[in-house]
Amino acid sequence: MANLKLRDARKTYGALEVIKGIDLDVDDREFVVFVGPSGCGKSTLLRMIAGLEKITGGDLMIDGTRANDVDPSQRGLAMVFQSYALYPHMTVAENMGFALKIAGVSPAERDRKVREAAEILELAHLLDRRPKDLSGGQRQRVAIGRAIVRNPKIFLFDEPLSNLDAALRVNMRLELMRLHERLAATMIYVTHDQIEAMTMADKIVVLNSGRIEQVGSPLELYNRPANIFVAGFIGSPKMNLLPAMVESTGPQGISVALPGGHRITVPASGGTSTVGANLILGIRPEHIRIDPNGRFAGQAMLAERLGGLTILHVDIGANQSLVVQTEGTDTTPLHAPLSLHMDPAACHLFDADGKPLARLN
Repeated sequence: MANLKLRDARKTYGALEVIKGIDLDVDDREFVVFVGPSGCGKSTLLRMIAGLEKITGGDLMIDGTRANDVDPSQRGLAMVFQSYALYPHMTVAENMGFALKIAGVSPAERDRKVREAAEILELAHLLDRRPKDLSGGQRQRVAIGRAIVRNPKIFLFDEPLSNLDAALRVNMRLELMRLHERLAATMIYVTHDQIEAMTMADKIVVLNSGRIEQVGSPLELYNRPANIFVAGFIGSPKMNLLPAMVESTGPQGISVALPGGHRITVPASGGTSTVGANLILGIRPEHIRIDPNGRFAGQAMLAERLGGLTILHVDIGANQSLVVQTEGTDTTPLHAPLSLHMDPAACHLFDADGKPLARLN
């Protein structure tokens, strides 16, 4: 059993408050990802959990025990950093077992734990090598192995893949997902890459300026963003956000005027919105399609042809553009007129405060 709770957790540096009252539950065996832009407080929050940063206010509970003042070595956690932090003069086996050696674990037990972790991470044939003889991915696996041998209650990862190239990041991402399933462990993972968050997490925590914007499964955040920040942050390519003005409300939803003279009726509740009110319409690139009978006119100005899919950047007038995701076989010519269809049921409307309007059933 390994669960963690934060209640009104705060961190200040002098007069500057960087973590502003975090409430969060991490359940046993969950893979939880903290994601957000640079400076949002995700790494600081992780370090508070690890005990590397003192908690200024609130409570940290690990398995029901308040851990604010518990020494980091006694919290039962293991942290994997962005830098591998391996000892260059030690072998892989010595690096992985060093913490156990310091803790006074017998050589035989230490060797057993190291070899078990090496088998899990496919490092058994590298135990006698030194870090300089390893690739970046192998070094990161050694750093993870160093955490595994300690049999921690919770694994903490602070952007562990950011130093790897793109292809290796994908491979290591899959390895971490397999590792989580094999160990049935509780893991908390920090990243600024929302693709990592979407593909790896059981639960995503979106942070912004020291506060939680939304907590939920990847698809919950994708399909039901709690506000315009989450809507624009989660998803790749990111959601299109367009200024909209209410023209009418009725049982079918809200009719809004968009830049370039376009209009659309979105099945959403009018709430307190009145005619003439300013809203933001959001729609994801994959929910827009090229259609000769489409009501939205524009022209493709740029095309990103990625093989399996094509990303078009379409000028719709009034200094506004839409990102449209199409098939990889798409041959839309640049600078030629085209028509688009936007699925009203896939549209989101946000009020002036960035809150979503309720959808109609």
